[in-house]
Amino acid sequence: MNRKQGLTWFLVLAVVGLGGCSSDKPAQDAKQTGAVMHRVKGKLEAGQASTGTDTALNAGGKSLFLRSGLQQYRLFLKSKVEITPNTEYEAEGIYAQKAIDEIGDPDQGKQGYPLAASCKRVIRMAWGNIAFDVADGHASVLRAQINRHPARPIFLVTKLTPVGEGSGAAEAKKAELEKDLPEVTVPAAKQSALRIEGPTVQPAPLWAPEGGVVHCKVVIDENGKIAELATGVQLCEAVRWAEFRYTPLVQGGHPARVNTEVEVRFEPRK
Repeated sequence: MNRKQGLTWFLVLAVVGLGGCSSDKPAQDAKQTGAVMHRVKGKLEAGQASTGTDTALNAGGKSLFLRSGLQQYRLFLKSKVEITPNTEYEAEGIYAQKAIDEIGDPDQGKQGYPLAASCKRVIRMAWGNIAFDVADGHASVLRAQINRHPARPIFLVTKLTPVGEGSGAAEAKKAELEKDLPEVTVPAAKQSALRIEGPTVQPAPLWAPEGGVVHCKVVIDENGKIAELATGVQLCEAVRWAEFRYTPLVQGGHPARVNTEVEVRFEPRK
């Protein structure tokens, strides 16, 4: 092989090698940022848009929330939809904060949360190949809303479907039964002794890397589970309340609901 042929083969191999690297990277990126769709079901509640951000979240319509147990999901709509308020719906889409946390933050929240780049990636995960300026606008709105209330989940809706009257009727019947239950107030220390399970020490979220201790006002239902969160403290809203369980309280021979406080410590991120 002469020098000219050798140089030609070198260039061919170099091009092939570069092509291999460039094809691997998109595959890795696709795996890392693949859209993991979530589904949530609950009662759809409508409010009034009060700010420019609210209007942008609702595609110009009313503010929409989906209440599922303790969690109230704020719905972010790409386009306006016709809905029936106070009805059971199932929403399919991207749980924004969960997706952002899975993307990761090399600074562990120390440079602000969420990162603008993460918001853009999440918007494209949910809504695909929309125009750059539209995606940037949606990402800006998403970031502003998360900065405002980081612990309150935002759901980027791809599909919104009414469930039917059955589950709504069951929810109404449950609410009616709860009206007749007595409610008592129990001091935090006494109620703590009745805790069967529940993580009272948790890692700090990305949006509050310094952590801290919070005292959260809660209502415990007749089954010993957290039924209501009576506080607007963001760290309290980040607690994994579904994992808590207490010995049910009986008052005068009947099950009772309990008003109390729970202390939770968030360990600082390193």
